[in-house]
Amino acid sequence: MALIKACDIMKMADQGGYAAIGFDAFNLESIMYIIETAEELNTPVILMIYPAMKANMPYSTFAAVTKDLAEKASVPVGLMLDHGPDFEDAMAAVAAGFTSIMIDYSHLEYEDNVRLTREVVKTCHALGIDVEGELGHVGIAANEADYTDAKNFTEVDKALDYLERTQVDALAISIGTAHGNYVSAPNLDMERLKEINAVTDVPLVLHGGTGVPEEQIREAISLGINKLNMATGYNLKMYDVMKKYIVEGKGRPRATDLLLGTKEEIKEYIRHAMKLARP
Repeated sequence: MALIKACDIMKMADQGGYAAIGFDAFNLESIMYIIETAEELNTPVILMIYPAMKANMPYSTFAAVTKDLAEKASVPVGLMLDHGPDFEDAMAAVAAGFTSIMIDYSHLEYEDNVRLTREVVKTCHALGIDVEGELGHVGIAANEADYTDAKNFTEVDKALDYLERTQVDALAISIGTAHGNYVSAPNLDMERLKEINAVTDVPLVLHGGTGVPEEQIREAISLGINKLNMATGYNLKMYDVMKKYIVEGKGRPRATDLLLGTKEEIKEYIRHAMKLARP
């Protein structure tokens, strides 16, 4: 299949009563494993790259590999920039062939967030690219206040205004999650999610999915989350599995043996995450 827009995949998920998974990938193997597992489960998937990872795999290479594998895949695949930091970076991803952009100005004052997000949306829409924006700030899990202090959460009364003025196609919200490894178990604000879902008509996205109790993930999906982002857990799982393979193995393995010998266990993590998103 040809690459499709991430928001089209989110709408499929909404209609099917599940959430699409947005996986941050960073190399050839991670892209391959994600798409292979999606095919095995017959579920759409969104491949994303975080800007810092372009030092490992440039946007153009990431897009070319994902496009090639997507065209051979039996399920819909989206290609999205994750947390684009500015207009220039977003346009670099568009030029590389990305079908979707997530632009993140959530750390700025509200009016600046609206103004700068709108500029990205205007250009992307003219090029047929959809855009996810963020309202409320999903911070760093190492800082407990980032996911426990309600001042960082999405304000319900601003959500509709933000959507109307920016015209984003999907909305990343902050309801008690953060990026990275949590220092304490997160407790999602489900009531806030209900209220946001009641006043919005675009797909809702939950960032910081790694480490959130599974029962909370399922409840959030039932209350309107259409895309669940996963990055930290996938990275850590790949490291843990490879370390185990090396420690338990005899001698020093070839790189090819290391990759092939750990593939299925890494894919099992992906499989579990995808099944979790389809309660």
